[in-house]
Amino acid sequence: MTDDNIDVKPRRTPVQARSRERVNSILKHAADIFNDVGVDGTSMSAIARKSDMSLASLYRYFPNKAAIVQAIAETHVARMEQEMRDRLAETAVEDAVDVLVDLYYDFYRNEPAYSAIWSGVESMPELRELDLRELYTNARDLDERLKQEFPDLPDARRWSASLLLPRATGTMLRLAVTLPEDEADNLVEEIKSMARAYMLQLATGAH
Repeated sequence: MTDDNIDVKPRRTPVQARSRERVNSILKHAADIFNDVGVDGTSMSAIARKSDMSLASLYRYFPNKAAIVQAIAETHVARMEQEMRDRLAETAVEDAVDVLVDLYYDFYRNEPAYSAIWSGVESMPELRELDLRELYTNARDLDERLKQEFPDLPDARRWSASLLLPRATGTMLRLAVTLPEDEADNLVEEIKSMARAYMLQLATGAH
């Protein structure tokens, strides 16, 4: 989708309310198109038309499609991180796996363009970096929770578990959303069963 030399920084940092509204409108309309036809099938011209603005005006805000993808992805990450933090804080550890899986699955299925953008994460270096930052942020939050619940678990194993759970569930859920709904629902239940078994192993201190 891009290469290491493509500029993905917005050309304008919106300060005034009107500019922020215009940027939010661009991102919303772009997400709708990405959701319908995919990132590769979307042009800057199509985004401009959908946003009811000229192509020249669009380029004053974003230098290219990759910058728009990056901006939408950053909003996804911010929302996911906050939702994860809020949900983990109010969830018993034995239910955390179901919450984690359901949260990711809901984003993949219902957040506009989430699946379209993140299914191509490996082809865009900037998204890979953002993906890793999200992973480590979520892992640190999970690590703190596991430390409270399983104080006797060795630090190294607890940290590995904190990385493994969100990454493994996220990867499998990316597969689930490509399947027919009944198959996807069955796979989601199996993902939960697998993750619960792993959490039980952590709880009992098994190696």
